[in-house]
Parts: sequence; C-alpha cells; structure tokens
Amino acid sequence: MYDPGAPNASTGIINGSSSNVLNWDDVRYPWAYPLYKNMLSNFWTPFEINMSSDVKQFPQLSEEEREAFNKIIGLLAFLDSIQTDYTGRAAQYLTDSSLVALMTTLSFQEVVHNQSYSYILSSLVPKRKQDEVFEYWKTDEILRERNDFIAEVYDDFAANPSPLTFMKSIVFDVILEGLNFYSGFCYFYGMARNQKMISTSTMINYINRDEQLHVHLFCRIFHELLEEFPSLNNERTEAFVQQSFIRAAELEVNWGKHVLGSAMPGIDHDELEHYIKFMANKRVNELGFGRPFENYRTNPFPWIKAYSDVNSGKSDFFEQKSRQYTKVSDENGFDEL
Repeated sequence: MYDPGAPNASTGIINGSSSNVLNWDDVRYPWAYPLYKNMLSNFWTPFEINMSSDVKQFPQLSEEEREAFNKIIGLLAFLDSIQTDYTGRAAQYLTDSSLVALMTTLSFQEVVHNQSYSYILSSLVPKRKQDEVFEYWKTDEILRERNDFIAEVYDDFAANPSPLTFMKSIVFDVILEGLNFYSGFCYFYGMARNQKMISTSTMINYINRDEQLHVHLFCRIFHELLEEFPSLNNERTEAFVQQSFIRAAELEVNWGKHVLGSAMPGIDHDELEHYIKFMANKRVNELGFGRPFENYRTNPFPWIKAYSDVNSGKSDFFEQKSRQYTKVSDENGFDEL
C-alpha cells in the first residue's frame, strides 16, 4: 500500500518504485497535472440534459433510424463497460501515483458515460426495450466479431501483465476509444445536423470530448513506455500498431455499414469508410508511426469537428466558432445548427 523508503515521484512508469503518496508538485511526468485539471474541467452528469424534446421526436423517427439509434447506444454501453474494467487493471499495473490518479478519473468518466446511455434509453423506450438494447452485443455477429478483437488483447494483458502485453493493450485502448466509437458518433452528429435528437447528440458531444482526453492520456503513456523500455521501440511494434489499426478499421467499416444501412441521409458508405480510415491514420500518427492508409488524409465530413486540441478552448462541431466553455449549453449547443 505504501513504501516509506521510496520517493513520491516514481522511478518508472511500471516496475518502478514509489511511496504511493500523491503530491502533484512532486511527480515524474510534468504533463500529468495539466491533463488531470483538463479532465476535471470536463465534469458533467447526464441529468444536466433535458431529454423532453428527444422524447417527443423519437417516435417520429423512421423504424430504421430508431433501430440504428438503439443498436449504437447498445454498442457504446458495451465499450464503456469493458473500458471501466480495463482502466482499473491498467491503474493497478502502473507504478506512478499521478498516472494512477488519472486512470481512476478516467474510469469514473466511463461510469458516467454508461449512466448516460441508461438515461437516454430510460427517457425514450420501455424497460423491456432498454434491456434488449443492452443485450445486442451478445447476439449481433458483426458486432461480436469486432468486440472480440478488442477483448482478446485486453484479456491477454489481464492474464499476463508485462511491458509487452501492456503496450499492446494501450494500442487497443486507442483503437477502442479513438476509432471504435466514431461510426456511432458520426450517426448522432448526422442526426443533429438534420435537427434530430439534439439532446442525445449533445450528450454524445460530452462523451466524445472525454474520449479525446482519454486517447491523449494513453498516447502519452505509450510514448513514455517506449522511452523507458527501448526494447519495445522497434519495427515490430510499428508493424503491430499499423496492422492492428488496419484490421480494426476493416471491422469498424463492416459494423458501420451494417448498423447504419440507409438510416442516415447524407452519409453514404464510401464516405463512412473514408472517415474511419482517416481517423485510423490520425490515431496511428498520435502513437508516433506512419499512416496505414496513405490516401485517406482528409476528413470527408468537414461538418464534424471533434475536439482535437485537448488543451485549448473548444470549437463548435459544425460552425467552427471559438468556444471558451466547459459544457454545452443553450447558448453554445447543437440548437445553433
């Protein structure tokens, strides 16, 4: 629990020593505290969002739109559930107390995300339907294939923690939080763009902003791990990252086409594939390696501005106006569309 003979600032990211006492003015990584403050500034709860307009609008959606809506909520609930478990295991493996604090904060945010999905569904559908939505991941073969791809690497780290399995799990965390959410996010932003389900899309906006910070944190940890374990910083790791993202993008494209169908006017399958491969390139670059998809360097959905700069004022997703705010409100939300 504590080590009086060790320094407060850890001697290593993993397999090091630390007193286990957190003093934010005496930490190993100078970027940890600013990131912690940024994560705190994002604090929100689902109850801040009034769902009354969505409650009225949901029955007016087409059957295909409602089916896509429910399945994507079910997907997001699964992803954030296993993230809560994984980040707890990652926290146990990390030596540095400041990174453990960041991971604990991240885990709490994942719990809030899961609460938001229950809040959305409980506002829109009967309990029986809500239960059905939370079971989709068990029965949808395309979704199950994609989820199993992530879970296999997470399970390997949980069963055999080592610098190598930890490194691989970080790559798959970035896949989960930085790629697997994005066809679903795209659907809700497309709905908002068409003045549909604004409250739900605002909540997705909050979640998206959190996930950007989570990706940023894990990319930081990835770079520190390669710095402290240079045996991992080699061509094999680069090949692993690129090949993993190529397969992840393929699975995400299949899932996106499967779940969206023709439910989202204005988003065709080719554009969705382009967007997913663009996001895969972005994430691989953030991990420090070359793009796996050479011809996908631009965002085919310029009306989506995911908060890519995690350290500055936010921008409106669509109008690109400078926003100095923590939460979306009546003055700066999707209603402006």
